Amino acid sequence: MEPVRTIDGIAAPLPDRNIDTDQIIPASYLSTVTRTGLGAGLFHARRYDEHGNTKADFVLNKTPWNGASIIVAGDNFGCGSSREHAPWALKDFGIRCIIAPSFGDIFRNNCTKNGILTAAVETRLADHLMAVARNPSSCRFQVDLNNQTIRAKGKTYDFSVDEADKNWLLSGLDEISLSLRDSDRIDAYEQSWRAAAPWRFA
Repeated sequence: MEPVRTIDGIAAPLPDRNIDTDQIIPASYLSTVTRTGLGAGLFHARRYDEHGNTKADFVLNKTPWNGASIIVAGDNFGCGSSREHAPWALKDFGIRCIIAPSFGDIFRNNCTKNGILTAAVETRLADHLMAVARNPSSCRFQVDLNNQTIRAKGKTYDFSVDEADKNWLLSGLDEISLSLRDSDRIDAYEQSWRAAAPWRFA
């Protein structure tokens, strides 16, 4: 996983509250176990009509927000089921940061493990940032994870993030990478265990 330090990009406003993981990626996409290609299904019901044509009025189908790397959303973003396909779809589309007042806990954890920053702000600030993001002339934001700041339209705002999530994202480490850092100790333990109880490995 690549470290996350700063995200400089277009912010797309999604003002709805309680956007659940089924809205983010519908169940019909869950048969795949690969992380690529899911961006096409992101917000499927909102991006496409029943014939598969893009809906011109949805923000992620409009320029410049169709190239967004940041989403500004309402409260409780990512609630619902624990499907990891939701952050996979967001990342495959190009989203690297979500700004919202709160997040579903499992969704937030899944985002961190997939290199997506979940930046928590007060509801009033989220509403303000959505208003700024609606204007194509001011929708480019800079998010600084180390300093926990969002810069938008010439002003800087603070956000909060779980300290453990912050450290994971800044280091670019996931659970596997963390384990591999101790590979020498793991190997030494296995060798000592083989020497002490060789019959277990016969």
